[in-house]
Amino acid sequence: MKILLVYPRNPDTFWSFKHALKFIFKKATNPPLGLLTVASIIPSDWEKRLVDMNINALTDRDIEWADYVFISAATIQRKSVDQVIARCKAKNVKVVAGGPLFTSLHDEYEHVDHLVLNEAEITLPGFVSDVRKGVPAHKYTSAEWADLRETPVPAWGLLRMKKYASMSIQYSRGCPFDCDFCDIPLLYGHRPRVKSANQVLTELESLYDHGWRGVVFFVDDNFIGNKRSLKAEILPAVAQWMKEKKHPFTFLTQASVNLADDEELMSMMVQAGFNTVFVGIE
Repeated sequence: MKILLVYPRNPDTFWSFKHALKFIFKKATNPPLGLLTVASIIPSDWEKRLVDMNINALTDRDIEWADYVFISAATIQRKSVDQVIARCKAKNVKVVAGGPLFTSLHDEYEHVDHLVLNEAEITLPGFVSDVRKGVPAHKYTSAEWADLRETPVPAWGLLRMKKYASMSIQYSRGCPFDCDFCDIPLLYGHRPRVKSANQVLTELESLYDHGWRGVVFFVDDNFIGNKRSLKAEILPAVAQWMKEKKHPFTFLTQASVNLADDEELMSMMVQAGFNTVFVGIE
């Protein structure tokens, strides 16, 4: 089975950093972490290739090679998504779609061959099983939340790391707040689910072993959603690992503004290697 993983193009907005990236000779800010994680869930005996359209153009030859084209996208990427789907349809190559865009607006994508919605750790194995049986369904959904302690290390080997300004890691999903401008609680729940310290260190070690040195973005919806876990397990373990490895990374993340109320937590983040926090004020 040949699987082509496609990450659609980001539009030219503030979030793409398209023009600023030229000054540091990079093509994109962050890699498609969701697709790289999906790649690790896909059976190892299936061939896999990745095309990040923010790095390289998607060619007809890429599409023709594949048995299935997997697309994951955010809502802002809709224009590029629609173009990719149309190109796959024209080549009679089946599309498997998932991620925030399709989970939120799946009714608008009924023409896609297979919708693997919600969290891939739960829904993707069912699709894989049905493909092996020769009876893949149109839609796979789940009301359950994934156990992040079973989430695999992303398939970094598929990536051209040098084209990116930073790498990514995810420690938690979900946010305890209910801001009316944000769909994270709907997509990932109010109770932040977390990975173990050992998992986080394993992922950092994987990035290190693949040769990455530089910025690593903790992409969590709200990094401080579970302060107890951060203080007791994650930050002390990361700080110790960074010291042993002679500080190969610097970290950035995003968090709610109540981080400013916790001097201890901010100090521990600095000791672990964080030097930037994005705070959304809507």
